[in-house]
Amino acid sequence: MKKRIRFIINPISGGVKKAKVPQMIETYLDHSKYDYDIAITQYKKHAQAIARESANEGIDIVCAVGGDGSVHEVGTALVGTKTHLAIIPTGSGNGLARHLRVPLKTPEAIKNINAFHSICMDTGLANDKRFLGVGGYGFDAFIAKRFDEYHIRGFWGYTQLVYEEYFSYKPPKIKILIEDEVIKGEYLLCSIANSSEFGNGFCISPASNVVDGQMEFVLLRRFAWWRTMGILARFFLKKVNGSRFIRIVPFKKARIILQEPLAHYDGEPFSVRKEINLEVIPKSLWVLSGSDYKYKNES
Repeated sequence: MKKRIRFIINPISGGVKKAKVPQMIETYLDHSKYDYDIAITQYKKHAQAIARESANEGIDIVCAVGGDGSVHEVGTALVGTKTHLAIIPTGSGNGLARHLRVPLKTPEAIKNINAFHSICMDTGLANDKRFLGVGGYGFDAFIAKRFDEYHIRGFWGYTQLVYEEYFSYKPPKIKILIEDEVIKGEYLLCSIANSSEFGNGFCISPASNVVDGQMEFVLLRRFAWWRTMGILARFFLKKVNGSRFIRIVPFKKARIILQEPLAHYDGEPFSVRKEINLEVIPKSLWVLSGSDYKYKNES
């Protein structure tokens, strides 16, 4: 029996021209395995509503065609259902897709759906907000909010914004409670990592694994400006564990108290409460990974 798949296309995310995607789906999708339809988003959060309706209809796979924001909307709506998340990454960062080794070229991403490499991944819950890959409460959250309002999109727009804001940014005070440990400080980054990277090869937590039942705090202290290139290189070269300015702390449940009530989850900015309860929801989302994605603790 054929599986049913619904493609949700965000026409305004960065990357390839979306007008070509429907024809690529028709050309490369295996029609002996799938019946499909396509929905085009009309406004913010529309993808979330479509994905939720699709799960209620019993659609087997919902595919997010877009960037990290589209993946966040679709994936969080599918948590706890039997419907699989698939990704055709067409954004500027594509963090979760890169972690899962989903091909970045659209024809290959469609062929990857044909292969149906299914895993059940962990997700995160921060008070009432679900997330899939990476979140944060420091400079990354500040930039996510500014980028949401910025006039230049894509990788170069993001890079320009970071350059404009970095040297004037004052890290906020953050308090973290994990089991019997209390961590306090002013952190440039206070990130939470279920998957390994923000996107574009910026690997925030190389050892993070979406099926291990835990997440990691990545805490980056302020450092002298002349160390900037060296610190950045560590993230891109996946060598963050060697820096005395970076601490990685695994957790399953934690509590955060923020000076600045601002967060991002999967790159999407949110105004939040100053006290946040974080927890991992193990094996709560079915997702199609790339064929060469390596993972541990699969049950």
